[in-house]
Parts: sequence; structure tokens; C-alpha cells
Amino acid sequence: MANAKAVQVEAQHSPTLNTITMVEETLKSARELITVAELKRRLPRKVMHATLLQILEYLQYSGKILVTPKGAVWAYMPPEQMERLKKSGIQL
Repeated sequence: MANAKAVQVEAQHSPTLNTITMVEETLKSARELITVAELKRRLPRKVMHATLLQILEYLQYSGKILVTPKGAVWAYMPPEQMERLKKSGIQL
């Protein structure tokens, strides 16, 4: 093993369901567009920046939030609530 080289593998950390739920609840309760920095301040416990970005990417992909250059905002509406809006005549 004279020529053996150590290979460093970068392990990507996956957020826990608890952390994802915490971010979801914080965005829901914000009720406004907030920056990533402000979101980090409002979270009940610290979250690594890379982990938070990964969660935001997942939430945007799943249609729960909208991410803009100015920040993120909660956008998900349950189907029952959407049906009530349709029946009341609000156009979407």
C-alpha cells in the first residue's frame, strides 16, 4: 500500500423532520416576506446556513413557499381552503 491515497468524501447533511417542521412553522407564523437572515433570527434554535438553504429548496419544490431574491414567504393553501375560496367567488 505504498501508493494508497486517502480519499476525502464530503458527506452531505440531511435536515431532520423536526428541523423542517420548525422552519415551516416559523414561515407560516411570519405572514410576510422575510429574508433568510431574518428567518434565522426568528427560529427557536440555531440551524446551519447550508441546512436552512436545503430546507428552503425542498419547501419551494413542494409548493409550500415562494423564494424570491428578497426572501421567502409561505404560499401553501390546503385543498379544503382552496375550495372554500372558489365557492365564495374569489378568483385566483
